[in-house]
Amino acid sequence: MKTRVTLILLALFLSFNVGFAQQDEECMINITLMSDYAKSKRFDEAYEPFMKVRNNCPKYSYATYAYGDRILKDKIEKATGAEKVAFINDLMKLWDEGLANFPDKYTAGGNLQDKAMLKYDYREALGYGNKQVYDAFDELYKKSPESFTNPKGLYVYFSTIVDMFEAKEVEVQDVFNKYDDVIDKIGQEVDNYTQMLNPLVEKEEAGETLDAKTAQYKKQYESYLDNYEKISGSIDSKLGILANCEVLIPLYKRDFDKYKDDSVWLKRAVNRMFSKECTDDPLYVDLVKAYDASAPSADTKYFVYNLLMKQGKEREAKPYLDQSYDLEKNPLKKAALAMRFGKSLRKQGNLGAARNYFQKSLELNPSNGRAHIEIAQMYAASANSCGDDHFSKRAVFWLAAAEARKAGRVDGNLKSYADGVAANYEGSAPTRAEIFSKGNGGEVIKIGCWIGLSVTVPKI
Repeated sequence: MKTRVTLILLALFLSFNVGFAQQDEECMINITLMSDYAKSKRFDEAYEPFMKVRNNCPKYSYATYAYGDRILKDKIEKATGAEKVAFINDLMKLWDEGLANFPDKYTAGGNLQDKAMLKYDYREALGYGNKQVYDAFDELYKKSPESFTNPKGLYVYFSTIVDMFEAKEVEVQDVFNKYDDVIDKIGQEVDNYTQMLNPLVEKEEAGETLDAKTAQYKKQYESYLDNYEKISGSIDSKLGILANCEVLIPLYKRDFDKYKDDSVWLKRAVNRMFSKECTDDPLYVDLVKAYDASAPSADTKYFVYNLLMKQGKEREAKPYLDQSYDLEKNPLKKAALAMRFGKSLRKQGNLGAARNYFQKSLELNPSNGRAHIEIAQMYAASANSCGDDHFSKRAVFWLAAAEARKAGRVDGNLKSYADGVAANYEGSAPTRAEIFSKGNGGEVIKIGCWIGLSVTVPKI
């Protein structure tokens, strides 16, 4: 009896093993077929083996989801009507299956971002209006803001609420609030990529050569930063005439008593009034004072500084500029603050102090090529004032050109522009014939006034 039971159990065990082996073999065959077809972009032929693997052995290989994504996107592109919608929904379902079966390859936030982009791209096929598109991105922003990194998605998120305002579906304050949310988010992403980029820039500036993989990372970081800059400009354009003094002043006057102790509201109100040049209205003074009283910070001290400068109180204003810089502890924010101060001082004609702040910005953020451009432009603009004779005045342009070329080295997105600026300055410097005539090739020329540097005449 025992022998019989043992034989039965052995037979069952073998049959199960054979079954599993057959299933594994079928999965392997279908994975191979799917992969081969997909690699050669024969997506229609890849669909059947893909669905077999997806349904029969969902945990067998991540390739099911990687290639399945491409296969279903091809189906979506080719389909129309209800079939198109079905494939769109199936692709979103596939992403959820991928998260369940390969959680190391997917994230819930990443899926939300992909779904929001898909809904936007196919909003017409899905019959979605602005509200449904906005809600998809809003869900991502609220549930997983750290995953919301797509520059185009951030633009769509804001652009859609502007469209909703124009359709009288939301209030103008809702648009302003979302603008601030999105700009803050872009700022976070810019800081993130800048922090990753800066060490690579410093290596190159130190004479090191980046390996192929690291150079590719550098290119990617620069690309993201370029995209975020473009998106920021597009968002400002989309905001357009909504954020003008005629709209802002009555709005903030209405809400001032309600929010006069709310530092976030005050910060946003002051920033917008300042950026839109609504600073002549008495309300701006009230906003700045309330902001500085509620949450003294680098920002508040800078706004007080500008307020006093506008009133002609330069001596009283200066300490606020220093306080603003000292209060900021975040290196990248401090670098941005130094840029802001440099530009302000440049407008006032205080070029030496302006350069000092641009250089501080570079110390904190070495990939900030725009600081080099600002310095180069100041050198070029001062050529007639900082040389002793015609030759030395034009020699200043060599300094300007060298500074401009630094911008292109540290910021790949500026290289073409910086090289063009440098070439233009070099065209204004002494010619080879003039150097030959003067016979001073290789000589060091001291540049006076606020520049206080030396430049070596090229040898010919």
